[in-house]
Amino acid sequence: MFRNDKAPEPMSKPSEPVSPGKINSIMEGTSIEGEVRSDSNVRIDGKVKGTINVRGRLIVGTSGVVEGDVTCQSSDIEGTVNGKITCQDLLSLKATAKLTGDIYTKKLSIEPGAVFGGNCNMGGGMEPKMPEPVRSTFSSSPIPPKDMVGNARPEPVRTTN
Repeated sequence: MFRNDKAPEPMSKPSEPVSPGKINSIMEGTSIEGEVRSDSNVRIDGKVKGTINVRGRLIVGTSGVVEGDVTCQSSDIEGTVNGKITCQDLLSLKATAKLTGDIYTKKLSIEPGAVFGGNCNMGGGMEPKMPEPVRSTFSSSPIPPKDMVGNARPEPVRTTN
């Protein structure tokens, strides 16, 4: 009578971490060079030099240092980050944070005392696409100067004494 014979539907949000309750931790005194990828949350208290791609929350502790570009769902920065951050939801810069690089995020929180140098784009956490450059063609014929409404202005008359 109350049975559901439907097959369960797959998760519709692929951006959610696979293991939301688990944290991968890079402890103080640990140094990693290369690419870090994780489907769950990551906490960095050591040093990472390279790109970081986290499907969950990235936490950079007060002793943590990241040198490279970061992509994550959300982030709390307490330490030092030198690189571009692309955050799909909330990026939180705590009072001890030092960030040098561009930010692309949906929401931003900056506590007093945090240091940030770079550009910030709050367009939904997506890096904007650069428009194609405008190509212009030049003709060899001279184009008369125009006034503010687009009418051609006559050339000034020059007199000689």
